[in-house]
Amino acid sequence: MAKAEETQGSGFDTIKLAVAVGLLVVGVLGFYWYADESLLFRVLGLLAVALVAIGIVFTTALGQSLAGFLKESRTEVRKMVWPTRAEATQTTLIVIVVVILVGIFLWLLDMFLAWGVRMFIGTGG
Repeated sequence: MAKAEETQGSGFDTIKLAVAVGLLVVGVLGFYWYADESLLFRVLGLLAVALVAIGIVFTTALGQSLAGFLKESRTEVRKMVWPTRAEATQTTLIVIVVVILVGIFLWLLDMFLAWGVRMFIGTGG
């Protein structure tokens, strides 16, 4: 396992993160402030502000470590062996059959226990 690297952010990184959060807050407030404008323009404006905020976050040490994590995650996902369509279909059908069988078993168990309780307390005909 790779040696864990500790990333320590500077005070400037904290300021960048605060600016990014501030931009997001201003973007959301602007989205609602301009409620009379077209929804398309408001959504595009909010997306633009969010992209700028994300860009600012990725310039910090925290953002760089997050980018590295995402890159490593993508590499690991590419290494996975995904099931074929036939395997996925067979597995799904097996799960459906097992669920139906367990449901029938629990239904019969419930009926048997209810019959037993009725016989025990004497209310069964």
